[in-house]
Amino acid sequence: MHLLPKVIAAALVLAAAPAIAQDHSMHGGAAAPESKLPAICLENAKGHDMSAMAAAPAEGDEAHRALAATMDAMHGDMAAGMTATDIDVAFVCGMIPHHQGAIDMAKVELQYGKDEWARGMAQKVIDAQEQEIADMLKWLEDKSK
Repeated sequence: MHLLPKVIAAALVLAAAPAIAQDHSMHGGAAAPESKLPAICLENAKGHDMSAMAAAPAEGDEAHRALAATMDAMHGDMAAGMTATDIDVAFVCGMIPHHQGAIDMAKVELQYGKDEWARGMAQKVIDAQEQEIADMLKWLEDKSK
């Protein structure tokens, strides 16, 4: 195995994270100006440093803390997966934890959410993302043969 290139790539990803986070916080906190999110998504983000959201916030209610915690589990594995030498493998390895993060977020919605449409969407996310993770794992298994 060629471990050194993977270690170097992981170090580069980690080194770039503060600069990326600073860029986001310099633009009003939530997201860079090119954000495609509707204003309702960003109404409480103004003035907050979103780079700190990588760790679950100590403030906020239990539901919001649970939602933010889903990001913690996702980011490290995404960054590690994207260091694979083969770009196709790197993409798939980064997408698996990304999809798992979506599943984890959807489970928080099912636990705490009240709106039936949002809860239905959460279940659709879980169903679709679980199938896509299975497809990606199968592809990786076939690729490694």
